[in-house]
Amino acid sequence: MAEPRKPRARQPVRSPTAKSLENAALFYLGRFASSSGNLRRVLMRKVARANRERDAAETAAGAGMVDDIIARYLKSGLLDDRAYATQAAASLARRGASRFSIAGKLAQKGVDPELAAEAIAALDEGGASELAAACALVRRRRLGPYRPPGKRAEWRQKDLASLARAGFGLDLARRVLRAPDVETLERLASGEE
Repeated sequence: MAEPRKPRARQPVRSPTAKSLENAALFYLGRFASSSGNLRRVLMRKVARANRERDAAETAAGAGMVDDIIARYLKSGLLDDRAYATQAAASLARRGASRFSIAGKLAQKGVDPELAAEAIAALDEGGASELAAACALVRRRRLGPYRPPGKRAEWRQKDLASLARAGFGLDLARRVLRAPDVETLERLASGEE
């Protein structure tokens, strides 16, 4: 019978250096679009994990390195919170997110509330309406007109609740779910009706 393996001793986690934080930031930005607040949160988790068993001075030094990286990236244009907010808001609206939901998601990603409000206002100026977003959600979730005609009345309250949970108003939800068929819903989404 073989002897059981001895557990390997864990190596202590090294304090992050400016170079390692820079590499982590570039790797993250290579994979994901990010706001400066979100990148700061990602890098600070790395610093906190490494300095869990160390003193607060090393954590403060790590925070200083993170702030330097963020400032440099903002200055060079590698990070642009305004462009990120505009892109993320447009993407969320296409997927069927309400304006309320978009504001919440941008806040979660560390976008300044003023920039989030500007991005949402830009959506309205660009022609992407709350109605079109509601229609996109109905299409994606197969609600209302996408249900078989015999089942629509049975599922009406649940469909209204789905739209309400997504942040759409009752009047808008009723208007979208009142569409008799998919073609009417698509005309409604494009603004023809």
